[in-house]
Amino acid sequence: MAAAMTVSKEGITTLENREKYTIGIIGCEREALATTCLLADAGFRIINVSTDQRLAHLPKRPTTLSHEPKLDKLIKKHLKTNRITVTTNAKEAASASDIIVFNVPTSIDKNEEPNYSYFEKVCREVGMGLRSGCLAIFQSAVGPGTIETVVKESIENASGLKAGVDFGLAYSPTRAAPGQVLRDIATNPRIVGAINEESLNSACLLLSTITKGEIVKVTNMRTAEAANMFENAYTNVNAALANELAQFCEKTGIDFFEAQKAANTNYHCHLTIPEISNGHISKNSILLVEEAEAAKAKPRMLILAKKANDGMLSHTLRMVKEALRSCGKTVRRAKILILGVSSHPNTKEHRGSPTKKLVRMLKKRGAFVQVYDPFFSQKELEKMRYPAGKTLTKSAEGIDCLLIAVRHTRFKRLSLRRLKFLVRKPAAIVDMGHIVDPQSAEREGFVYRGIGRGV
Repeated sequence: MAAAMTVSKEGITTLENREKYTIGIIGCEREALATTCLLADAGFRIINVSTDQRLAHLPKRPTTLSHEPKLDKLIKKHLKTNRITVTTNAKEAASASDIIVFNVPTSIDKNEEPNYSYFEKVCREVGMGLRSGCLAIFQSAVGPGTIETVVKESIENASGLKAGVDFGLAYSPTRAAPGQVLRDIATNPRIVGAINEESLNSACLLLSTITKGEIVKVTNMRTAEAANMFENAYTNVNAALANELAQFCEKTGIDFFEAQKAANTNYHCHLTIPEISNGHISKNSILLVEEAEAAKAKPRMLILAKKANDGMLSHTLRMVKEALRSCGKTVRRAKILILGVSSHPNTKEHRGSPTKKLVRMLKKRGAFVQVYDPFFSQKELEKMRYPAGKTLTKSAEGIDCLLIAVRHTRFKRLSLRRLKFLVRKPAAIVDMGHIVDPQSAEREGFVYRGIGRGV
């Protein structure tokens, strides 16, 4: 029998006591790797179930796994000391573990509906090896009710054990931004919900060993799932409001960013910066909308917010058309350089990036498109099937339009004075990242269009 459900605070106070527990981590994405390292740092023995073969070979073959140097360094350190071991067999990992932590991504199908089939597959594999007394903790973003239905039933059917009786079950979503995952998981508050009091207490004890943030206990797992979705909904609605107000400013000759700064001096107002929304915002909206509609609720605001955010790609295309028209050109056969493929500013993270769709939309209209991102090499971009330039200078030669898609700080170093000698004049700048000063661009002879810029 696993010892997780009988753990006491005194039982995990010291490194020596923690070494008695083995924790299986399901997943190889950043949040899973950060959780793996933090628990290893805390003294637990870790089995990481990963489909990424690079993880097992990291000590012998230097490579980049997470694009976060501190995280990669920690992984390598713990692999060398065997504090972390790696396997592809979830059943074997479960049979050797006292605690299982799941970081399994939820996919969205082509009909924009949640697809939990991979979730179910992993739960079945773990269930076949699950021991009585084990604690299962889920950290992935899911719609409210998913753990109590899809997850619980899949594990119970595969294991023959009953949740809340034979094994513990809890849900505690991670709150972490790309580029600072280790820090966020170690310092942000953790919401925890569980199937019963015993599971809740055990999960809270474990998580308290890796976070300095507050442990926020809620009544059940459904509430914890909802709280995570509500955070995402707030971000989604706030982003939609900023995007809508930015477009209003473009039509009325107002500088959104000046108005935003002034409005935010009221501490009740927290207007965000408008941008082309990444796929993570859209995905989490879909998860919540799906559950709301199943409950016969009408999440009108969420649906409208998603529509407004998804519409920013079309708005970007309209701005490109308008800017090129002012140059006496059309999108067809125009050479366009897109700056930025990351899903978040200043990070090497391409998952959820809207740039891929933007490239397709422009190519469909006959444009010649290249991309450049200082966080990715030309080889890496080409592997992701982007038409990539080797350097920014080479990529900018003969372009008709520079489209800034991501708010990377490095783009602020862009020299418009040098750029004007590379482009095919007259040329346009479409700034969706709030990077270029409009007056500076126009002084150097560019036609400027920018999100929220009423110029």
